[in-house]
Amino acid sequence: MNPHIQEWIDIVEKETYRTCEEQKLLVQHVKKCFETENIYTDDEQLERYLGIVKYFPFETVFPWQKFVIGLHDCTYWKDTGMPRWPDLFCQLGRGAGKDGTIAWESACLMSQYNGIKEYDIDICANNEDQAMRPVQDVINAFEQPQHIKKMKRFFYWTKEKVQSLKTKSVMRGRTNSPKGKDGLRSGICIFNEIHQYEDYKNINVFTTGLGKKKHPRRSYYTTDGDVREGPLDDLKAAGEEILHGEQADNGLLPFICKLDSKEEVHDEANWPKANPSLPYLPNLLMEIRKEYRDWAQHPERLPAFLSKRMNIPVSAEETAVTDYKNVKATNVPIALNLHSWSCTIGIDYSKITDFASVNAHFKDGDIRYDENQSWLCLQSKDIPRMKIPWREWGEQGLIHLVDDVEIHPKYLTDYIRDLKRQYDVKVVALDDFRYTLLSDALREIGFDYKAYKNVKLVRPSDIMQVVPVIDRCFVNHWFRWGDNPVLRWAVNNTKLVRFNRKAGSAEDADLGNFVYAKIEAKSRKTDPFMALVASMTVEDRLPAPRPNTPSIGVFTY
Repeated sequence: MNPHIQEWIDIVEKETYRTCEEQKLLVQHVKKCFETENIYTDDEQLERYLGIVKYFPFETVFPWQKFVIGLHDCTYWKDTGMPRWPDLFCQLGRGAGKDGTIAWESACLMSQYNGIKEYDIDICANNEDQAMRPVQDVINAFEQPQHIKKMKRFFYWTKEKVQSLKTKSVMRGRTNSPKGKDGLRSGICIFNEIHQYEDYKNINVFTTGLGKKKHPRRSYYTTDGDVREGPLDDLKAAGEEILHGEQADNGLLPFICKLDSKEEVHDEANWPKANPSLPYLPNLLMEIRKEYRDWAQHPERLPAFLSKRMNIPVSAEETAVTDYKNVKATNVPIALNLHSWSCTIGIDYSKITDFASVNAHFKDGDIRYDENQSWLCLQSKDIPRMKIPWREWGEQGLIHLVDDVEIHPKYLTDYIRDLKRQYDVKVVALDDFRYTLLSDALREIGFDYKAYKNVKLVRPSDIMQVVPVIDRCFVNHWFRWGDNPVLRWAVNNTKLVRFNRKAGSAEDADLGNFVYAKIEAKSRKTDPFMALVASMTVEDRLPAPRPNTPSIGVFTY
């Protein structure tokens, strides 16, 4: 193991200062790779790269920086000479030195020490400031009076780019403007603050130029952010799966720094977990202390403190549905015979080609009974991401596995028809979008929004009204679901989100009204729980509890 890489491993393993669980898992993963794979670190190349640091106004090179650059840019397969970790996901708290690291990495890969001609460096970001900041950092370093004369022998630069005179490699900042993207011949695409990307459109355009040069690489540097279910969440999920041994890394090095929980923020000794540069930056530590005091007194004024400084994206607007102990408490056998009882039906699905659920809901005083059934389309593209025993659930009858191009509406309505034979179904509840697709099939079994008025089209306002009821049922352990791991899984995939009538309006930010949302869209389904929620929005259609009349027996004469 190269000593510069080993330095960070020692810090993590010896707990020189606190590091997060992801770092502990990462160093175990890296050590295992060096023990079991035919790889090596080019020690001379790493020393050359470290020599370039002297031209930057850095007080020191942080151990984590040497670890990341050593693995991402200097470690190779012995048989092919290809980079072992050509892709880097580097999530750091604000102030850790992301832009400086990007600038240093860019200068290294442009230089003759990389040994690849025309190895272009494209810094990609959502706005010009973020794209050009590392470029400007390189220019400012080269223009220092003590270095400028020497640097001009090796590099040429303008306000917009830096070029190596020996390798002809060019460093530029790129924004979302489509001009010139299709002609890229990047050696590396470096994405700065990827948390701002909502989809892969621009990422795909930037990266289509990779592969035209030897040793193509990608680097993603970012803090956490507010955009959910985008590229950042995908990278975080992939990183977690790699670190927990659930999938091969496929060349991705997930360097994730974050608090292990929101509660850790109250002990400043935990802050290096999110920012591994902090033990070496006393001025930054003082600034974060000030921000922490302000945040602790008025968290609504500094919502970015947790997400940007500590990489904890949980805010006042979203929380778990309930404590897990309350979810486990639903595993109570349904001892009653519910035959002929009145019930409501809830239906939910995100895509009929993916996952769908139906919930039959019964009420007896405060106690609620639920029979929940789901269907999984075996051609769903999300199945490889779903870390659940879906085959076993199918064998146990907890879900129906549909080997077809879609979950046909008839699967759901045939199941509801069977429920009608057992129970007194009062009403079916689902939202407008789902009703549009199911209306014909529902009408065939006697349910119609207009003609029979026994279909409820659920709106967000209906869900807001039932959220407190559901919360009471959880905390008082009034739910009886039997042993239904599918429904419990769906609850754990759901979060509470504060509902704003005017998105972004400060005066509307604390209404106390919540709706439910997905924690992660592709691998963690919420349909079973949202079917239950829909069925509970029409609880008022159920009759009053049955009176406890004494049994008087039967006499025959």
